[in-house]
Amino acid sequence: MFPFREALNRVTNPYYSEPLVFVDLETTGATPASDRITEIGIVQVDDDGVRRWSSLVNPQQPIPPFIQRLTGIDDAMVADAPTFAELAETVLAKLQGRVFVAHNARFDYGFLKQECQRLGLRFSAPVLCTVKLSRKLYPKEFKHSLDALVARHGLAIDGDRHRALSDAALLPAFLDVALREHPVEVVQQAIAELLRQPRIPAGLDPAVIDELPETGGCYTFYAIEGAALLVGRSHNIRKRVLQHFAADARKPRELEMLGKLTRIDWREAAGEFGAMLDEARLIRTLKPVYNPRPKKSTGACVLRLSEHDRALIPEVVDLAALGQIDPQRDFVFGPFRARRDAQRLLDKLADGTGLCRQLLGLEPRPVVAAPCSAQPLGKCRGACIGHEPLATHNARLLSLLAKHSFADWPYPGPVGLVEGPEWAPEIHVIDRWCHLGVIHEAAELGALQAAGPAEFDFDAYKLIQFELKRRAGEVLRF
Repeated sequence: MFPFREALNRVTNPYYSEPLVFVDLETTGATPASDRITEIGIVQVDDDGVRRWSSLVNPQQPIPPFIQRLTGIDDAMVADAPTFAELAETVLAKLQGRVFVAHNARFDYGFLKQECQRLGLRFSAPVLCTVKLSRKLYPKEFKHSLDALVARHGLAIDGDRHRALSDAALLPAFLDVALREHPVEVVQQAIAELLRQPRIPAGLDPAVIDELPETGGCYTFYAIEGAALLVGRSHNIRKRVLQHFAADARKPRELEMLGKLTRIDWREAAGEFGAMLDEARLIRTLKPVYNPRPKKSTGACVLRLSEHDRALIPEVVDLAALGQIDPQRDFVFGPFRARRDAQRLLDKLADGTGLCRQLLGLEPRPVVAAPCSAQPLGKCRGACIGHEPLATHNARLLSLLAKHSFADWPYPGPVGLVEGPEWAPEIHVIDRWCHLGVIHEAAELGALQAAGPAEFDFDAYKLIQFELKRRAGEVLRF
């Protein structure tokens, strides 16, 4: 029935000495840590023939409406189904000692690994992803989803699409077509490359490679003493981490780092914005040795102009006190990473524009009018001794600082930016350029605000400013 069995039997790669098992899962969502399996479909193919098995699974949590519409599996259908704990022994027996084949395989593999971990069970298998195989064998094709494979190769669907057993049965049919349309050696080589195991650093537990997700987010490399070595961000954590291990990509500095590597942590993100915020926070707090040294932002501040005896005097204000500044009333400029950056700007203005060093706050302003140190040198127009009207000096100062204006917060209160799928959204709550945190529904906003104000972060401010501008039409008003 499946000619690929004979072809694969002739492959000398040791992985192919193991039989194949084709797997598809339906789940309550996309995140193994919080979502659960609702249906399992398994097709075993070996010298003894083809055996099919499937079961609904009680996920022990509600199935979101979107998923119900997609799969046709609702809460009532799984109410009396066995839990994964009740099916685990049967499922693992069908998978054990076989090459795990699935479409977008890390999704299905990750869910099964997570379910096994909840039960204290260990599951590991070589994994073959038919999405990646399709990309290798049909590089000129743009789409490689299961629907695209069905349409492109005329695969017959036995049952309903988006049901586990029907989708699992499409995979051996695709492999058959691939072997009819390509020389056997080409298919064998493509599969061998996809099954090739990475070279793991000596100090790292190889089991961690199975755990790495193929989703976006941040990852952190640690040394044995707990020091952070590297923080990275990628739309595919697993792929990026494995690139670090590729022999042909290693440079002396990276080899040195991998020699110290003993642990990898990661945090998945629902979208690029959340991943960038996480990366900036981790680099700032962990100070990883092998990341490019970030610009220091200690003492981040703004300049506020306050009126003293009819003169506008710049005052350096820590960003930690930003909540006490009213941009509608105060003239505010910045932000600056450090106080010295604000001071440097004022020095530049004093040296090149004729502004008074006393009125810029760079020198004490005496009770009795006296020239600043720059006035006798012709670098000050004399506002300190009345030669330039204060109103004129104020106007020039405001004009020169205008391009450094601190952006007004454009909303009356906190707003949200949504990332992730509609059945499991993450809402980034932002107020006055500060990232307060992440919630999953508007009802959680009160608890987040009760935790207290967030500390202003320079790097987060830049990211937030860009993202709010880019997604202006998508901002969620609370």
